[in-house]
Amino acid sequence: MSARPRTAQIPVGPLIAAIGAILLIVSLFLDWYENLSGFTVFEFLDLLLVALAVATLARLASDLGVLRTATRPGLALVLAVLALLIVLSQVVNDPPAVAGPNGSEQDTGIWLAVAGAILMVAGAVLSTARIAIAVEPRTRGAAPPAAAAPPAATARPASEEPTIRTESPPTSP
Repeated sequence: MSARPRTAQIPVGPLIAAIGAILLIVSLFLDWYENLSGFTVFEFLDLLLVALAVATLARLASDLGVLRTATRPGLALVLAVLALLIVLSQVVNDPPAVAGPNGSEQDTGIWLAVAGAILMVAGAVLSTARIAIAVEPRTRGAAPPAAAAPPAATARPASEEPTIRTESPPTSP
């Protein structure tokens, strides 16, 4: 065993994007419009949003080493922006199932979807910066690791030691 503690790197960007992806998937089960869930209202967009969210979750799994496929950070940003555009388009323009003069009011699910898509975009942007949290696992009851001791001071020869003399104050004439 090495004396150096093992640390794990947890990527912040994909983690935030994955939280947004989970929020987006959960929002599709909630009411987007009065008594109509995201899965009920949409014909194709709900499946596309789920696919974009699952791709984001796969990105986190890849960055954690669970999947062995490498993905590019630019692809994650494109997928996240696409998800955000789809959700925002539904905020601005009601789907055909609720369109009409007596259209339904927007409900909680659509706003959670907006928040999830924004988190996906923020996480994709952070993943390009490659920000990570270092986690050092410890066993319960173990003493914290000792801080590195400063390098030992080298002794100076007596000729280089500063001399201190006491001088009397100057006398005035």
